[in-house]
Amino acid sequence: MFRIAICDDDIGDLTRIENLTDKYQKEKKIPLNCEVFLNVIELLESLHRRTYDILILDILMPGINGMQAAHEIREFDNNIKIIFLTSSPEYAVESYTVYAYHYLLKPITEERLFPILDKLFLEIQKEEEALYIKSCSGIKRIPFNKLELLEVMNKKLFFHLTDGSVKEIYGSLSEFETQLLSRKEFIKVHRSYIVNMRYIQELSSKGITTCSKRRVPISRLLSEKVKQAYIDYMFLEKEPER
Repeated sequence: MFRIAICDDDIGDLTRIENLTDKYQKEKKIPLNCEVFLNVIELLESLHRRTYDILILDILMPGINGMQAAHEIREFDNNIKIIFLTSSPEYAVESYTVYAYHYLLKPITEERLFPILDKLFLEIQKEEEALYIKSCSGIKRIPFNKLELLEVMNKKLFFHLTDGSVKEIYGSLSEFETQLLSRKEFIKVHRSYIVNMRYIQELSSKGITTCSKRRVPISRLLSEKVKQAYIDYMFLEKEPER
C-alpha cells in the first residue's frame, strides 16, 4: 500500500487532485491510501506521526508556504517524494534544494500528473532493492535508499544509514563497490568512501556534508568527477517540468 499526502489551501484544487489520484488508482490498479490537508500545520503534525511515500504540495499558501514546509520536512524525512504544485514558476530553482521530485504548474491535469506518478511508483519499487551484508549476528538487509554512505576504516566497513544508525562488519570497500557504483545514485568520492548523492546537502572544495550532517572528504583526484556527477544527478535526472 502506497501512502500519498496532498496539501493545498484551495479546496477546489485539493478536491481535483484527490479525484485524479483516485482515478489513477482505479485505472492502474495500484493500492493507494490518500490523505488531504488544507494547511501546512496539519500536514506537519501528520508527518511526525506517520510516513508517506509521496507528498503533493502546493507552494503558494498563507502562513508557512509549501517551500518552507519542504525545508522543515527534509530535517526529519529524506525519503518522501515531493511533487510541488504552483501557479508561478519562480520557485523552480529552489525546489532542487529540497530534492523535489517534480514541479508542476497549475492547473493540474491527468495528462501531466499520471506520467509522473507512473515513473515515481516504478522508482519507489526499485528503491526497495537492498544490499545484503553478513555479520557475526547473521544476514542484514540494507535498502539502497536507506544507505547514506559506506565508509572503510581499519579493515572495517561502516554502513551509515539515513536513520542515524550504523551497521559494522569486517571487509573491504571493493566487496561492495561494483554493486553500489552500478546504481546512478552512488559515487566513490575517496578511497575510503562511497556516497549516496541523494543525501548530499552540500558539496564544496572542502568535502561533502550529508543530510544527517556527516562530513566526508573528497579525493583531490576525484574532485572534478564528483562535482560533475552530482550536477548530472541533480539537474539532469531530476529536472522538474516547467
